[in-house]
Amino acid sequence: MRLRRQPVRPHHETIIALIDVVFFLLVFFMLVGRMDATSPFELSPPISVGGDSLPAGGATVSVSVDGRLALDGVEQTRIDLVETLEAAVRRSDAPLLVRINAHAEAPVRHLLQLVTALEGLAKAEIVLVVTPNAT
Repeated sequence: MRLRRQPVRPHHETIIALIDVVFFLLVFFMLVGRMDATSPFELSPPISVGGDSLPAGGATVSVSVDGRLALDGVEQTRIDLVETLEAAVRRSDAPLLVRINAHAEAPVRHLLQLVTALEGLAKAEIVLVVTPNAT
C-alpha cells in the first residue's frame, strides 16, 4: 500500500510580528526623542548653585505679583528706582551688588522689564535671589 503524503504547502511568511515591532519602536522613539528645535550654535545652560550666602551690602529690589517695585523696602517706580541705583553706582568706586527678589508668581515680563532697565548700570552686579524648594 502506498501512502500519499500531503503536498508540502509553502509557508507564508507572517509579517504581522515585524509590523508590531516596527510600531513599538516608532512609539518608543517618539516618546524618548526630543521634538523641539535645536539651536544652530552651541549652548551651555547655566548651572544652579545653592547654599551660597550673598555678600553683605548692596541694594535689594523687590518685585511683587502685580509688578510693583521696592528698593530696600521703599516702594518706587521703575524710573525712580533706576535713577537711585545710578546715583549709588556713581558714588561708589566698587561694583554695586543689586539683589532682585521677585515673588514666585510674578509674571516674567515684570522681571524682564526690570533687568532690562538695570542692564545699563555700569559697575553693577545683578543677582536674582531664589529660594530652594523645601521638600
